[in-house]
Amino acid sequence: MNDSGRLTRRLGLAAIASALAAACAPLSLFAALTPKDPAARSARNVAYGPQPRQRLDVYGPHRGKGQAAAPIAVFFYGGSWDSGRRQDYNWVGQALASRGFVTVVPDYGLYPQVRYPGFLEDGARAVRWAQDHAAEFGGDPDRIVLVGHSAGAYNAAMLALDPRYLTAAGVDPTHVKALAGLSGPYDFLPLTDPIAERTFGEAQDLPATQPTRFVTAASPPAFLATGDADTMVYPRNTVKLAARLRSAGVEVEERHYPGIDHVRMVLALSRPFRGRAPVLDEMTRFLHAHAG
Repeated sequence: MNDSGRLTRRLGLAAIASALAAACAPLSLFAALTPKDPAARSARNVAYGPQPRQRLDVYGPHRGKGQAAAPIAVFFYGGSWDSGRRQDYNWVGQALASRGFVTVVPDYGLYPQVRYPGFLEDGARAVRWAQDHAAEFGGDPDRIVLVGHSAGAYNAAMLALDPRYLTAAGVDPTHVKALAGLSGPYDFLPLTDPIAERTFGEAQDLPATQPTRFVTAASPPAFLATGDADTMVYPRNTVKLAARLRSAGVEVEERHYPGIDHVRMVLALSRPFRGRAPVLDEMTRFLHAHAG
């Protein structure tokens, strides 16, 4: 591609990023156009359950012959628990794979077909699939990290902190070596937001819907990041969960990125926008430190 073509593409990606930040959400276009990191052996549209949205994609790192098995990262995307497609996050899967993780990106049930805790049960099933099959792609089933953005960060946090879901799915919770949450809602009672009300309002035990409720000394180490310009999921969620983990003696790396809003937090994982905030570098360094 010549310089003019590169400039045109860069401007186009910048426009898409601005539209995403304004909630216009042309994410499919961004996923198609954005430059991606190299990934090796992979699989697409794999069923981890019988329902239409119980499907996942796998991205594997390039590996030399005889290399040790890689840690497994399961990435949960956001979308207010009512939208999202794994195909639109291929660039995240490839970014994490390029940093040495066998990466699984699952879809999960969405509102109105699914309410709490259905999407958590789907997430646990996806982790079980990763445990059972990631070795086929060079992954180590005993070294799992859970990663998520926005609603997906909530899903990852609940699976990491409340052992009931993984245990019910047949996963040993101690195999989860670390959690990475980007701009996640972790402590949002009382339910005042319409999205939260429709998604969690039927829960019989509302306090049990909150990740902060389940912090113990046995919780996995956590990388928790937010942007100080985030007005969709306020940074106080990150502050509260980080403080609760520290009080329990759990290692936490808490990051607040200046000038980064809710959408640009996840866009910072993409190649064109990594210069805005070192999210990928800092997050994957933390995850490798705890997963090996």
